[in-house]
Amino acid sequence: MRITKLVTRTLRDDPPEAETASHRLMLRAGLIQQVAAGVYAYLPLAWRALLKIEQIVREEMDAAGSQELRMPALQPLELWEQTGRAAAFGDNMFSLEDRRGRPLALAPTHEEVVTNIVKGNVQSYRDLPVILYQMQTKFRDEPRPRAGLVRVREFTMKDAYSFDADDAGLDNSYQAMAQAYRNVFRRCSIPVVMAEADSGAIGGKDSHEFLLPTGAGEDTIITCPGCGYAANAEKAEGLYPVQETPEPLPLEAVSTPGVKTIAGLAEFLGVPESQTLKAVFYAADGEVVFVTIRGDLEVNEVKLKNALHCNDLRLADDDEVAAAGLVAGSASAIGITGLRRIADPSISGGGNFVVGANQADTHYRNANYPRDFDADLIADIALAQPGQRCVRCETALESTRGVEVGHIFKLGTFFSEALGANYLDADGRQQPVTMGCYGIGVSRVLAAAIEQNHDDNGIIFPPPIAPYQVYLVGLNMSDAGVAEAAGDLYDRLWAAGIETLFDDREDAAAGVKFNDADLIGLPLRLVVSPRNLRQGMVEARRRTAPDAAMIALDDVVDAARAMLAVP
Repeated sequence: MRITKLVTRTLRDDPPEAETASHRLMLRAGLIQQVAAGVYAYLPLAWRALLKIEQIVREEMDAAGSQELRMPALQPLELWEQTGRAAAFGDNMFSLEDRRGRPLALAPTHEEVVTNIVKGNVQSYRDLPVILYQMQTKFRDEPRPRAGLVRVREFTMKDAYSFDADDAGLDNSYQAMAQAYRNVFRRCSIPVVMAEADSGAIGGKDSHEFLLPTGAGEDTIITCPGCGYAANAEKAEGLYPVQETPEPLPLEAVSTPGVKTIAGLAEFLGVPESQTLKAVFYAADGEVVFVTIRGDLEVNEVKLKNALHCNDLRLADDDEVAAAGLVAGSASAIGITGLRRIADPSISGGGNFVVGANQADTHYRNANYPRDFDADLIADIALAQPGQRCVRCETALESTRGVEVGHIFKLGTFFSEALGANYLDADGRQQPVTMGCYGIGVSRVLAAAIEQNHDDNGIIFPPPIAPYQVYLVGLNMSDAGVAEAAGDLYDRLWAAGIETLFDDREDAAAGVKFNDADLIGLPLRLVVSPRNLRQGMVEARRRTAPDAAMIALDDVVDAARAMLAVP
């Protein structure tokens, strides 16, 4: 491809809307163009890279025994209602009606459809196991699209689904997919952490995320340097310091004028935050619930949502709080009736806590559970934090930010039971198929690879996913000798199977061409110039090398092939 024919335009300055390195560089290098909030067009350079990522994914999925198919993005909403996931996805699902008024969904994922396919094609245990996958466009109405291709409303996903006779078979499929994912990310030069994760609206028992550690990520990964434990903050567990349980003292009301926060309360009374109990009010599917947790801890809303088995969870608004008769800033579970009361186990460690008195500007000292208040449900709803001890080896936990590039789930029989996907076992009895599902955000992998592989000058494409392998620069293209030599080298490179982007612009200065070469970030830059030609040489520099080498013009193709070899 010649630059003069390529549909792209590089930018000298950073776009003001860019939030992350990958977003900034993809816009500057002309890889993507925004069409609407969270909706991007992939321009030719990006599309070539995406096709290469897809091929790597395809090769690893096929090697793991999967079969590729293609399912429709447009699905009848009734399928989602059969499994109850229409409500679970809520506003994140794009829905519409056809001309006859029948409700449809633009698929965010394909568990329902693929289960129906297997229902119609698998009859016996002899037909199992099966793993099916596809490369598909997915749609999710993200409330806050951000960071270019990291969080968008339309994206490319590889989604795979395993079907086994039992949990043991599922374990085997799960491990095979986990290894395939490790292979994919290694080949794309993305060092990932495999972390325990929450299953979210997908459902299921166990799940793991594959995350690229980066400060630009939107996920928090909790890790243990001692035993290797890793989990998304939504799932992670930590052991917080256990406090001694003192002899219970009598409940005592104290005046706390103007004190509304845990930090302010602890300072006002001269106690540590761990000696207080925090009250937080949530609306769970429209019902106000009262949550109690130790004052130095934070509520993990994903854990809370799972504990409540609700579809929608949010902080209650001022009107809901007032209607429930709660006193914001001075509330506790003492004397609360008519509301569901949820509490973290931290309320039972220690004692003589400072809590709200359910009166403005008043708190209680010496509140103790269960002497002074009760809870309808005790569940781990605390957000794990760095510095807490590991639940496995008690080493201090650490945290980092990360971008999720893959997610695998053990679904069990939820979908097969809901949709009637059964098989005949060896004894002739009907059994529900045991399922797993496995997703890779293909377009997000491109963003993650750039996030991981760049410098101040631009992208550094890993060779396996680079849109082209060589950036061929012709300097002073108005010189007939340069034009002829560069054009001939371009043809020889392509004939040798080396994908080459030829900067054949006549009106661009050398500095502009070199800057664009670094910005686009192809693995190898070759320069044909009048001075080099007089010596019968071509300048060659790897994108990752500080210095260039001079190669004889006749030897350039072989040298380029050697320089592009992936170790």
